[in-house]
Amino acid sequence: MKRSFYVYNNGDLKRKDNTLQFTSYEGEKRDIPIERINDIYVMSELTINTAFLNYISQYGIPVHFFNYYNFYTGSFYPRESLLAGQLLVKQVEHYTDYEKRIKIARKFIEAAADNIYRNLRYYNSRGKDLSDYMQEVDFLRKKISKTTAIDELMGIEGNIRKCYYTAWNIIVNQNIQFEKRVMHPPDNMINSLISFVNSLIYAKTLSEIYHTQLNPTISYLHEPGARRYSLCLDLSEVFKPLIGDRLIFSLLNRRQITEDSFTKELNFLHLKKDASKLIVAEFDARMKKTIMHKELGKKVSYQYLVRLEAYKLIKHLMGEKDYEGFKIWW
Repeated sequence: MKRSFYVYNNGDLKRKDNTLQFTSYEGEKRDIPIERINDIYVMSELTINTAFLNYISQYGIPVHFFNYYNFYTGSFYPRESLLAGQLLVKQVEHYTDYEKRIKIARKFIEAAADNIYRNLRYYNSRGKDLSDYMQEVDFLRKKISKTTAIDELMGIEGNIRKCYYTAWNIIVNQNIQFEKRVMHPPDNMINSLISFVNSLIYAKTLSEIYHTQLNPTISYLHEPGARRYSLCLDLSEVFKPLIGDRLIFSLLNRRQITEDSFTKELNFLHLKKDASKLIVAEFDARMKKTIMHKELGKKVSYQYLVRLEAYKLIKHLMGEKDYEGFKIWW
């Protein structure tokens, strides 16, 4: 089974014969069989060359880069090998036809809102009084099917998340004083934590889309724009409550992550290296976690759920089966 490779030490990553070799700046060497790598996440200063990039392109391995503050900065996206002109035409058609576009966009938000509601219900059943928040989210999500504009849909999604994030002060067993989501830049430890985890989900979604025939720049909920893979943002909305938020709740409630995990002098913008590595390890373990899939009748990993979501979207675009976003059923 292929796995993700995370680079936290400074050094060189290059091709060595028919494999990869990482050499730290201290001189330590490690060979990594390329056949075992699904994608690479660079969290450090890394020197690479064109021979390395050409080699990993042959194996279809995306590389995702994060800066000193653990902010996602971009990806090396290998030349697409699974080209499908007919699907590309359909993808564009479903964007340019507004009725087709908003139909897909609604499905993304319906699934995300349902998964948010499931999270609230889960913690409400475990002694956290979240009934008021559940009622508010339930009231707001019933408006989704009636939306006729993307901006209106995004507004409802924003109100759902505003209510949801307020409930985090009850869900989390730490005094987090979380009032609102701030991204550019994050203004406290919770916003920094959310941004980092969400960027991991975004990068993982991009890796999974690469293994399909979808074009990652053509999206439906988020507006396609220059220098971003906006379809990843669409699909990530569905999985953030299941993968990201539940991971964050676990890390905080087990006190694996606290204020001491951040550099306070930098207004909690910077995660300490050990904390970042812990989050990545827990994230990686969660992506490998399996569930029994109701329709397939077999166990699949969380990571494969993301790829299945891309396949479901392809079937919708090709007119084979209407798309329904993934919803937590347990």
